[in-house]
Amino acid sequence: MANYEQSERLKQLPPYLFVRLEELANAKRKEGMDMIDLGIGDPDLPTPDKIVKSLQIAAEANENQKYSSSQGEKDLREAVAKWYKRRFGVELDPDKEVCITLGSKEAIFNISQAFVNPGDTIIAPSPGYPVYSGASTIFNEAKCVLVPLRPEKDWLLDVDECPTDAKMLYVNYPNNPTGATCDLPYLQKVYDWCQKTETILCYDNAYSEMCYDDYHAPSALQAGHDCIEFGSFSKTFNMTGFRLGYAVGHPDLIAGLKKCKGQIDSGAPIFIQKAGITALEMYNDDGAPPSVIKNNMDIYSERRKTLVNGLRELGFDVVMPKGTFYIWFDCGMPSDEFVEKMIDIGIIVTPGPGFGASAEGYVRMTVTEPVERLKDVLIRMKRASIFGPLAADNQTQ
Repeated sequence: MANYEQSERLKQLPPYLFVRLEELANAKRKEGMDMIDLGIGDPDLPTPDKIVKSLQIAAEANENQKYSSSQGEKDLREAVAKWYKRRFGVELDPDKEVCITLGSKEAIFNISQAFVNPGDTIIAPSPGYPVYSGASTIFNEAKCVLVPLRPEKDWLLDVDECPTDAKMLYVNYPNNPTGATCDLPYLQKVYDWCQKTETILCYDNAYSEMCYDDYHAPSALQAGHDCIEFGSFSKTFNMTGFRLGYAVGHPDLIAGLKKCKGQIDSGAPIFIQKAGITALEMYNDDGAPPSVIKNNMDIYSERRKTLVNGLRELGFDVVMPKGTFYIWFDCGMPSDEFVEKMIDIGIIVTPGPGFGASAEGYVRMTVTEPVERLKDVLIRMKRASIFGPLAADNQTQ
């Protein structure tokens, strides 16, 4: 049998975090354990009916069963541009400043393929989405400078700690994994720094519509168009399996992304893009989300409060997030030890170091389970004496 040795680049990539978690969870399921998965961020709520029906109708039309293009269909690009005008007050040229993507993940990687050369420096937050410092760096033979996010700075990346000779900077708010949010003045500071240092600003805005407590996430393009921003239908509309997203920004950056994608993919299926148009057109003219999205966020908000308040009662110091559906906190012990304790009682959570070594001692939970299941999580933790560092009194009662 031939010995197929992986490339050196591939060997450098760490195993995808959630694969290992799933292996551990499956072992427990085989033992008959009822597993509650608060690990991967995959919405449990259904895609809105209007979107699904739109896809079904579109899929029946022969013209929607053909190849699309790597840039995406013009009508969806126009819908994205109109949505940006309504939602952020930003004008976009749908032909030059919009590209439809296969979710935001591939675009986050492909923008580095388009503009990063061997030896260039990429700046990535730690903790942060693993693609920034993983495939985007390794597959381009680039160097990655990890800039730590700190709780005392509200998990905001400080550009004053960044090297000034980098090719590219990844920033993401509302933030995965911390749930942290930012305002437009912060983005303006980051944008101005990138302009001054000639660093390509790559803004991951996949969670822009997952906000609570009257917070509304800004767009980097409100600071200026000399950057690229990534968005996704996955979380906003519970469309993770549809693999549909978009990139918007400077024409030269969009052109580079399109050229790269032209060698790799033939675009998202047209019938899925038609469903994407339906999704965006559900928004009101003033940029307000439709009732179905508001209802979804009300559900996530209740779950968020249930889990955060319950963890606080167990002695964990947890901040109530204003964005995403993630709960991020110091677990009071090594992350892997906490994860193993949780798996032993049938609960899957994500260790912080999976998002960067600086996140040791932290874990991430999602609120992608109903309230009653989240209450069960808290009951199991209490029964197993999994308390936080602030719960010494609880542990002795």
